[in-house]
Amino acid sequence: MSWRARCAAAALMAGAAGAAGAGPATPAGGACAAAPYRQLDFWLGDWDVFDVAGGAAAVARAHITRLLDNCVLHERYESAAPGGLRGESFSLFDHSRGVWHQTWVTNRGQLLQIEGGLKDGRVMLQGAYVAGDGRRTQLRGVWWPEGDTVRERAETSTDGRTWQPAFDLIFRAHRG
Repeated sequence: MSWRARCAAAALMAGAAGAAGAGPATPAGGACAAAPYRQLDFWLGDWDVFDVAGGAAAVARAHITRLLDNCVLHERYESAAPGGLRGESFSLFDHSRGVWHQTWVTNRGQLLQIEGGLKDGRVMLQGAYVAGDGRRTQLRGVWWPEGDTVRERAETSTDGRTWQPAFDLIFRAHRG
């Protein structure tokens, strides 16, 4: 039996068990309606993305939407430069571990998986990747609302002690 078929069978069995009173019921509003799942809702939208240190021109456009019964945030990021960076991320609150997880992939074959949580009104996620030069690099990113915009700032480290700015972005509602 394929992985997908096993998941479907498990979901059907869980549904049947819940209907028979043998398992927890889905909370009103869906499985992902609780407050922790809403901690990144400020990021939802259609955005023009600007480099805080850059000029007045947008560097990218980003669409952040909800998928899979509102349990997953999906980001589609497209550089404004022809042939530039394109990427997609999937972010979700993993209730079983109490952490946010994000997987980011790009048109350049890059993969980043970061995890963390809410701290002082900001969502901070951290993880490691192998840089183009082969060195293992730590990255920590922070998202927070700032008025009617969203900020995303990231830093990198190759030793885990000293951190260098990687980028500082501001998301403004797209003006179409």
